[in-house]
Amino acid sequence: MASILDLLKTDVGEQLIQGATTETGETKDNIVSVLSMALPTMLGAMNKNIQTEEGAKSLNHALEDTRHDGSILSQLGGIVGGSSVDNSLLSDGAGILSHLLGGKQANVENSISKTTGVSMSSVTKIIQMAAPVLMGFLGNAKRKDGVSQSGLTDLIGAAMGESSNNMSIIESLLDADNDGSVIDDVAGKLLGDKAGGLLGGLFGK
Repeated sequence: MASILDLLKTDVGEQLIQGATTETGETKDNIVSVLSMALPTMLGAMNKNIQTEEGAKSLNHALEDTRHDGSILSQLGGIVGGSSVDNSLLSDGAGILSHLLGGKQANVENSISKTTGVSMSSVTKIIQMAAPVLMGFLGNAKRKDGVSQSGLTDLIGAAMGESSNNMSIIESLLDADNDGSVIDDVAGKLLGDKAGGLLGGLFGK
């Protein structure tokens, strides 16, 4: 199973990045920086949530929903390829983030904004667009590999790829008070060589 950051190097990833560029007016470099930090952080939140039986059951149920069966991966070009993004994608993403991050959402978005230099409003839209893609990515892998509720930890770990080595620091971000120390650590871990490598792979740098 490829990691979620590897997905950014595929046609689906390029469609997401281009759609986010059109929607926010941000550069592709900035979009990749936000996604390189936001996607592992969302996976870290999932990993934290499924440590309880209720949380694991909730995520398992969500991934088994037909809305997250992976079909978005083949339909994304049509959803984000116009002059503006389909509002249903942003609405779905907002719902996912609210459930996933709860009261910590604004803190996470603010942290990503401070770290990447991308405006808070753009960060919000970018991760709203990315959240349904992430759920579709996980839902597709769950179906393909026959993953049960008890296998969600391994599924999330595979999706994180190398970022799973920084799981504890990613989870610390979710509880950070924006004092800068944890944010800087996360930025260094997630936005260092990996972001540069993604940019080079995507845009031929």
